[in-house]
Amino acid sequence: MRRYRVQPQEGTCMSNEAGSPRRSVLQAALADLASVPATSRWVRAGELALHVLDYGGTARPLVMLPGISNPAVTMDFIARELTDLVRPVIVDVRGRGLSDSADSYSLQDYVGDLVAVIDTLELSAPVVMGHSMGARIAALAASQGVGAMSGTVLVDPPMSSGPGRGPYPVPLTMFTSQLDQAAQGVTPDEVAQQWPTWPAHEHGIRARWLSSCDHEALRQTHAGFEADDFFAVWAAVPAPTVLMYGTHSPMVTARDIRDARAANPAARFIEVANAGHMVFWEAFDAGITALRDAVADMIGSR
Repeated sequence: MRRYRVQPQEGTCMSNEAGSPRRSVLQAALADLASVPATSRWVRAGELALHVLDYGGTARPLVMLPGISNPAVTMDFIARELTDLVRPVIVDVRGRGLSDSADSYSLQDYVGDLVAVIDTLELSAPVVMGHSMGARIAALAASQGVGAMSGTVLVDPPMSSGPGRGPYPVPLTMFTSQLDQAAQGVTPDEVAQQWPTWPAHEHGIRARWLSSCDHEALRQTHAGFEADDFFAVWAAVPAPTVLMYGTHSPMVTARDIRDARAANPAARFIEVANAGHMVFWEAFDAGITALRDAVADMIGSR
């Protein structure tokens, strides 16, 4: 078990024994939490301490699982749009944000962490929504019947990569170079150069929180995108389940959708126009509308 360290400013991050920059959380990043309308809560998953953002209330819980290099706070702008409908609970997945690092980052490890969150916080019949990596976690959990979930929303799960399909469209070197840059200090303007269509506020969140991600977590997860068979899992995901995807996403091709429809005909599919893989960041209004409609159907709030 390894923890992050609090770093007062950019440019002073040290390396670990393997030579990779040690994950750290900037004081400026922690300050972001002051404006988040959620309570930080802690869950024990074996030896790991996991951090979650709990938006409270008495509505049906919606557990939100972020992507490969996204701490929980990066989904705050999505959760805020749902608090009248559900009780959002966003997980800092192991090795990201304020949650502990680990030695292993398999999909099954992530599922175990999800179950620990649901059980510890006593979340009754939650809907589980995941984006990218988070969507794969939600799919595996649902296929195994754990967590007493009442439905799943899978947003742009990596489908074009895996056994018999191909490599993940984003090479590992791109992720590691981004983490290296974050360790030395990256500005919102520099993030905007890479992601020009994102909301400006999210450029700042990305700049301040990326250094909290563990290199090994990203390495193992990236390998899983190519080694784990999403379609074998997807066929066993029970209804109600919704698969949302961006029309321009390289992670979900037209072939993938044809195969997914055939593998799980009970699922509902929602295409988000003018969105790539980062659906809510690139097509916010359409993405939120689609997500609200999907969740409302599952909890019977229409």
